[in-house]
Amino acid sequence: MKRILVLGCCGAGKSTFARKMQMITGLELIPLDRFYWQPNWTEPDPSFWKEEVQRLTQKSTWIMDGNYAGTLDIRLREADTIFYFDFPTWLCLWRVTKRTLKYWGHVRPEMAPGCRERFDWPFFHYILLFNLSRRKRLLKMLSEVEGGKKLYIFTNDRQSNDFLKDWRKTP
Repeated sequence: MKRILVLGCCGAGKSTFARKMQMITGLELIPLDRFYWQPNWTEPDPSFWKEEVQRLTQKSTWIMDGNYAGTLDIRLREADTIFYFDFPTWLCLWRVTKRTLKYWGHVRPEMAPGCRERFDWPFFHYILLFNLSRRKRLLKMLSEVEGGKKLYIFTNDRQSNDFLKDWRKTP
């Protein structure tokens, strides 16, 4: 595992898993939110973002955390290992609510400077509809991944925690 991609709905635990994986492997952690967002939650130009993702994926090793469907094909092509957190909507909403309250008015560690945590109803709506509108397409894309890539799908925290625990024991 040299190029690890971590995907799933917001609040599923991608960033937490990616940080734990980074601590175990020592690979560079690339939280895509930090690279995507500009101060005050400003979105970048799509062509700039695509070039940025291409640049980031050319590094020899990385753990990349984030969805961003518009560049997923690039990241899937370059990754050798993919983790998909297929968690229930209610849990993702609960976790994002807790996270929002915890970091309210502050910038979370994985976020870009100038992006203070806030309640954002369109974001909560995105989470609410993620499994209904994006899950099926994402699972189809993952099923079509080629080239001997490893794919892990977790449906609960126990599975991801057990993976990390077992993986640490592997020589």
